[in-house]
Amino acid sequence: MLVRSGVNALGKVAEGRLGQAVLASSAAAATAARNGLVPESEEAASLHTAAGLVGGPTTTEGGARRSGQAASGAAAQSQWRKAYSSCVVGEQQATRRINLFTAINDALNIALEEDPKTLIFGEDVSFGGVFRCTSGLLEKHGRERVFNTPLCEQGIVGFAVGAAAVGHKPIVEIQFADYIFPAFDQIVNEAAKYRYRSGGMYSCGGLTIRTPCGAVGHGGHYHSQSPEAFFMHSPGLKVVMPSGPREAKGLLLSSIRDDNPVIFFEPKIMYRTAVDEVPMGDFTLPLGEAAVVREGTDITLVGWGTQVGVLKQAAEEVAENDGISCEVIDLQTILPWDVDTIANSVSKTGRLLVSHEAPMTGGVGAEIVSTISKECFLNLESPPTRVCGADTPFPLVWEPFYLPRQYRIVQEIKEQMNF
Repeated sequence: MLVRSGVNALGKVAEGRLGQAVLASSAAAATAARNGLVPESEEAASLHTAAGLVGGPTTTEGGARRSGQAASGAAAQSQWRKAYSSCVVGEQQATRRINLFTAINDALNIALEEDPKTLIFGEDVSFGGVFRCTSGLLEKHGRERVFNTPLCEQGIVGFAVGAAAVGHKPIVEIQFADYIFPAFDQIVNEAAKYRYRSGGMYSCGGLTIRTPCGAVGHGGHYHSQSPEAFFMHSPGLKVVMPSGPREAKGLLLSSIRDDNPVIFFEPKIMYRTAVDEVPMGDFTLPLGEAAVVREGTDITLVGWGTQVGVLKQAAEEVAENDGISCEVIDLQTILPWDVDTIANSVSKTGRLLVSHEAPMTGGVGAEIVSTISKECFLNLESPPTRVCGADTPFPLVWEPFYLPRQYRIVQEIKEQMNF
């Protein structure tokens, strides 16, 4: 019923009133969005300087951006966009050092600028969202394209399915991955199957669902889960999780432009802690391709999201203390996952360890271990293994014992080498 309601609501899309249709349910949110101030970030200021523009597109006194003032700087905004979209030095794309949430914001801004049919909506996104990933986007692109919704995940995704089915590019935010389950039916029975059930006449290509996931140190049951395995079992979807700011920007832009519905999991503990050199302007990384982030010869370590950093630390420890050479692979795309890159690595090393925060039973690691056991059976020196979260609800004070931390990975690497 919700997806039908989403499609019916699209009568207002044709009239250009998509934002108002949702904002009407939250007058207070609309008022706050109209009157709110968004601070000018240091990252934005540095970008404006790099682009050769003084003050950036819509800066105001006190380093703030106020809704409604962008019109007076339309020429500067146009000049800034042109410079920003072509930040290339020679044959190498210029970079800037930013954190993960800024990289997400950067990708969303590019997506909104390049296609007027791109929309962003979800709970509190017009204010920047809980993690500030959408800060400043309403002020730049207007409340018809960036707007808040009621606290109703199934309604958010149902509405997005309808919008995508008629040619829009909705980028919706589920505030925490733990709360994606009320929208499960809309995702796996509507979005994932839309193309198949219509014989290719219609699809939800262009639908991107962003959601913060994973442990954060104090999230407890309902703000710490990693539910990627639930969606790996649903043909018709793509499932992505970046491991850093560079990957976040490149993979998010590829997800938005992909002709399939994509669930984009963002490891929330990394929003501010992960910092990297990220290409300026348009930049993409291919979906469905894993990345070898550390080369080695003795054992292959596979992870995604936050766990890639943990695997790299474990690899460094065993290399220094035990002389073990680990090859670390960042999966990046969970569905469809890159069998060839992992199989080629395991054929070389003869050993495989997969690690993820989600519980072990029925996790993504089980699929990888099963496939590689068949593909590389004659090359294996020891049984492929997993180091994962426990098969319990996510704990609060016991989180350090739940997570697959470095010491557990190091122990398993040594056991593999001594098999």
